[in-house]
Amino acid sequence: MKVEARIFEIVAGFCFLMAVFYGLWAREPVGIVGLTLTGGLCLIVGTYFRFVARRITERPEDNLHAEISDGAGELGFFSPGSYWPLGLAAAAGVGALALAFFQVWLLVVAVVLILFMVGGLVFEYHIGPNRD
Repeated sequence: MKVEARIFEIVAGFCFLMAVFYGLWAREPVGIVGLTLTGGLCLIVGTYFRFVARRITERPEDNLHAEISDGAGELGFFSPGSYWPLGLAAAAGVGALALAFFQVWLLVVAVVLILFMVGGLVFEYHIGPNRD
């Protein structure tokens, strides 16, 4: 996680530096605020990654002397045939349409659909025929 933390911290520094240059060059407040907030958000993520990196064991990505074989093994569990992400994307599309046309009733339907799809995705292997 140290690599990811370093990347986000570098991007945050770049955004802050560009906010200063943009402020001197353009003197336009919206761009300055946007760059500053982007830098702040990157700094939050980088700080979180740095915080987590101190509490977990070192990964092969964080070791400068690691071999390729150090990263071998199981990386995690990935569902081979889940239809829940498709439903979640469709529900998010309904939500985007509801926001685009400002249809409050459709937004309520979209929120209910999104919550249902997220629940199905999270509990897919805890209930139903896929349960161990």
